[in-house]
Amino acid sequence: MTYQTILGFGGSFTDAAGQNINSLSSETKEWLLRAYWAPEGIEYGVGRVPIGGSDMSPRGYTLDDVEGDVELVHWSLQPEDYNYKIPNMKRARQLSEQEVLIFGSPWSPPTWMKSNKMFNGTGYLLPEYWQPYANYIVKWAQAYESEGVPLWGLTPQNEPLDQEEDWNINSCRWHPDEMRDWTRDYLGPSLEATGYGRLKMMACDFNRYTLPYYVEPCFTHPECSKYVDGVAVHWYGDRTESPDLLLETRDLDPTKFILYSEACHATMWGPDGEFIPLGDWARGEDYLLDILENLNYYSVGWVDWNMAMDTNGGPHWIGANLDSPIIVNATADEFYKQPKFYALAHVSKFFKRGDVRVDAIPTLDTIKAAAVTKPDGSVAVVVINLAEDFQGISISVDGTRFINTVLASKSFNSFIVPPE
Repeated sequence: MTYQTILGFGGSFTDAAGQNINSLSSETKEWLLRAYWAPEGIEYGVGRVPIGGSDMSPRGYTLDDVEGDVELVHWSLQPEDYNYKIPNMKRARQLSEQEVLIFGSPWSPPTWMKSNKMFNGTGYLLPEYWQPYANYIVKWAQAYESEGVPLWGLTPQNEPLDQEEDWNINSCRWHPDEMRDWTRDYLGPSLEATGYGRLKMMACDFNRYTLPYYVEPCFTHPECSKYVDGVAVHWYGDRTESPDLLLETRDLDPTKFILYSEACHATMWGPDGEFIPLGDWARGEDYLLDILENLNYYSVGWVDWNMAMDTNGGPHWIGANLDSPIIVNATADEFYKQPKFYALAHVSKFFKRGDVRVDAIPTLDTIKAAAVTKPDGSVAVVVINLAEDFQGISISVDGTRFINTVLASKSFNSFIVPPE
C-alpha cells in the first residue's frame, strides 16, 4: 500500500547558524556547506529561515523597528539577512542538485504593533495592525526574491501559543480563531494580490499537542482553508503525545500535507546539570526515532533547527544554549559532525523528493523502520536498532519483499531493495 509523497529534509538558516558558519575560513566553511547540501554530502533539500530576528539571533530586532511606521517606509532587510542568511542560502542552492525549497517563518512583529511592546512575552498583534503586518510579510517575500532567493512557502507564525509573561523567545500570540481571521481576511488576500499566493502556506508551526484543534477553525472555513496548503509541526513534546494526533489532523483535510518544521535539543546540559558531551548517541537516536515515526504518520519531511552552533551552544540573544548536528570550533577552524547529523543523513540521502512511502514492518519492538518506493520500482528502507546487542531481523517491505539481516547494536541502517 502506498501513502504520502516525500517532500524532503533540511535545516534552518538562522542568524546563529550563519554567524558560526561564517566564523570559519572560506575553505572550511565550504566543506561545512557541502556536508549539508552537496551531492557528496547528505543532500538537504529544504531550508527554513526566520523572517526578521528569532531567539537564535545576536540581538532582538525585526525588519521595521521605527515606531508607528504603519506605511512601512523604513522597512528594510537587516545586516543579519545580508551577512548570515542570504549568502549561505545562495551557496546552498548552488551546491544542491535538486531545488532547495525555502520557507520563512516570523517570530515577532515589530514591537510597536504588539500589545506588550516587546519582542517576547505574551504580546499579540493589535487589530489595527493586521493589514500593515500582512504587508510586512509580503515585503519580506519580495525582498528575498529580489536578492536571488526563490521562495517555496511560509508559516504565518512560529509557535503561536503557550507563551507566558516571562517567555523569553521572540513571539506573538495568535489564538486559532484570530489566526483564521487574519489569514482569511488579510495575509492570504495580500499574498494573492501581489503574486505570492503561489507560496505554500503552512498553518500551526507548533507542537503536535496543539493539533488538530489549532488548525480546525481554518480548515473548516472554506475562505480561510483555500489559502492554506499544509500543516507545520515541531517535535517538542512528541515523546508524550500520541502520533494519532497527526492522523486526526490529516483527516480534517487529506489534501493538506504535514511537514515537521523544527527540532532541536533545547540545551547542552542534562536534567541534573551535567554537560552533554559532543557525540552523544542518544540524541541521534532521538532524531531518527522521531523522523521515522512521523513519516509513518504522514509527515512529508522533517526540518531541523540551527545547522551549526558553537561549542557553547550559541550565539543566542536571550542567553540559552542549544545543540545542533554540527558544532563549530572557530578557534581551531574546524567543525564536528554529531550522531544527529548522521541520523538525518540516512533519511535525506535515501528518501528523495517524489518518493512514496510504503509499509515497512519489523518483527521486533526494538527495531523501528520506514520505507519508500522510488520511480524505478526500488525500495529504500531506513532502520534503527535500539537494542544493546546485535539483532537478527526480518523486515516486510510493501508486503511482497523481505530484508533478512543482522543489525549491529545501537545502529542506524539503510537498505535499497532492487526493483522486482
